[in-house]
Amino acid sequence: MRLKRKDILSIEELSKDEIELILSTAESFKEVSERDIKKVPTLRGRTIINLFYEASTRTRTSFEIAAKRMSADAINISTSSSSVVKGETLKDTAKNLEAMNPDCIVLRHPSSGAPEILAKYVKCSVINAGDGSHEHPSQALLDMLTVKERFGKIEGLNITIVGDIAHSRVARSNIYGFTKLGAKVTVVGPPTMMPSGIENIGCSVSNRIEDAISNADVIMMLRIQLERHEVPLFPTIREYSRLFGLDSKKLETAKKDVVILHPGPINRGVEISPEIADGPYSLILDQVKNGVAVRMALFYLLLGGSRE
Repeated sequence: MRLKRKDILSIEELSKDEIELILSTAESFKEVSERDIKKVPTLRGRTIINLFYEASTRTRTSFEIAAKRMSADAINISTSSSSVVKGETLKDTAKNLEAMNPDCIVLRHPSSGAPEILAKYVKCSVINAGDGSHEHPSQALLDMLTVKERFGKIEGLNITIVGDIAHSRVARSNIYGFTKLGAKVTVVGPPTMMPSGIENIGCSVSNRIEDAISNADVIMMLRIQLERHEVPLFPTIREYSRLFGLDSKKLETAKKDVVILHPGPINRGVEISPEIADGPYSLILDQVKNGVAVRMALFYLLLGGSRE
């Protein structure tokens, strides 16, 4: 079965059925990573290009591993070592890559909307690996898979997302995804980091982390996106951590079976304390593991291939 679309550009554009198809497909691919020989011939002969205009560890590596575990040829391009440093535009880069006949381009870009523009220029599939403050669809999909595995469902759960909501593409994609699958999403953070009208896309807004996590089944902590701040949005790191950082004392107000997510990278002692990040409530490494399966599913559903 394949998705009836060429590209994966956002969670907003995906239907509930499409999200559920991706998650169920990812579940079936998880066992490949547990084999002694972690490879299937599903996409043999396919070529996937990872084009990253921003730094990345987890996303870039898991897309590469996902491609190689499906026997595709994975090509990694970092803009610091490409013709972009010589002034080449995204369009020219795209057209030159297309001339080499790839099957899929995975793009991370600092400008919101860049993957959508790229998709108009090329005939191959495009997967958005994070664009500016817009969306990060594969991250939201792996977050949903992690939650579904733990609770056996998503519908009816309370999801609380804490931190720099205004600049977080992860937050937007998760709001769209979890609400489409029937969860209730609450976002909490400093007023200076809360975009005006965010509740219009289906979430509730809170100003106190203690209130927001008291009934949460899932708490997702976000890193402060300092690289996207044009001016300081809070007095000091210590002040932010005191009010919005998750530590053992604040967690005492949460449910006993609550789970903690974080898309990474973690700033320990800022948005989350080390004992929470490494503690029994944390599913952070489960997220990383599920990232490979989700990205395998995206390649399979977009590019097709047998499952032998």
